[in-house]
Amino acid sequence: MFTRALSALTLCFLTLPALAQTAPAADPPTPVADTAPADAAGEPLPQTILVSGSRPGPGLWKVSKGDHVMWVFGAYDALPKSIEWRSKDAERKIAQSQEYLGGPGMGVGVGWGGIAALPFMVGFKKNPDGVTLRDLLSPDLYARWAPLKQKYFANDDDIERERPVFVAQELYRRAMVEAGLARGTEPREVLGKLAKKHNVKYTETTVRIQVKEPVRTVREFKKTVMEDVPCLAATMSSLETDVEAIRVRANAWAVGELDAIEKLNFDERETACTNAFLSSAITRLQPEILTAKARSMDNWMAAAEKALENNTSTFSVLSMKEVLSPQGALAKLKAKGYTVEKPN
Repeated sequence: MFTRALSALTLCFLTLPALAQTAPAADPPTPVADTAPADAAGEPLPQTILVSGSRPGPGLWKVSKGDHVMWVFGAYDALPKSIEWRSKDAERKIAQSQEYLGGPGMGVGVGWGGIAALPFMVGFKKNPDGVTLRDLLSPDLYARWAPLKQKYFANDDDIERERPVFVAQELYRRAMVEAGLARGTEPREVLGKLAKKHNVKYTETTVRIQVKEPVRTVREFKKTVMEDVPCLAATMSSLETDVEAIRVRANAWAVGELDAIEKLNFDERETACTNAFLSSAITRLQPEILTAKARSMDNWMAAAEKALENNTSTFSVLSMKEVLSPQGALAKLKAKGYTVEKPN
């Protein structure tokens, strides 16, 4: 019970799953169709049938310097929940590698001292001073929220008192479940287990931050406002216009359609919700959190260059955004003179 409570406390601090990375883990279908949206003329768009069964995902990106190679797996957050990810090629590359380089990310922990903060966790997700979503959202934005609330939360009026960033998280989660999608954590977990199975050296690039004063942080968080209305607004916009596109991208990733994968775009939701977290009392009390993402990427770049210098073969995981973006990690390595090749 204590461990579960402490984990819940830690997860409340780390409000955005996108900030985390999965390290190698310790030892331990039917196609889905959804109601098709309508186009501007009111005609139903073709339904996207989500793929199922065992799927390989995309191929591996190759970064090289002379005869030293780093194989990079591009992870994507929304995947068909009916697939089981398996890639024999990825396992072979891991088995042949001398090092497994964890992707960049941030982890926030509270330690055993966090037990003292647990009594103050009641109401952690609520807006301060009894403020509701109707108070926070503009009339137009609330009018857009009302049908989504009815669709995904029915008569749960408690959701009206939660902070927009937490509402956005749960709204997005429920919408993805209804669309037949799940968070794409399985491939990272499988790859971590394969590295462990083959006794490959693991190098972490995640920046770990320990909350210094859990009680004070929780109390300050509960009484201060966040700039999180844009997070909920961006989430609603994503669901109103982009669910079908997300399904198409999820399929493309699952079956490794490179042309379609290269057309992936990344909406404003992630940025808006990250900014909400960064505007919280947590970061005001521990400002080092503000630079954690950049420091983690610096860690990854330094580790990647060192691995390419020392190893004949290295394996790493990056988000698909870092793989494809002109400002992403692979683009930065290419600018430094490394050869970057996309999958065949």
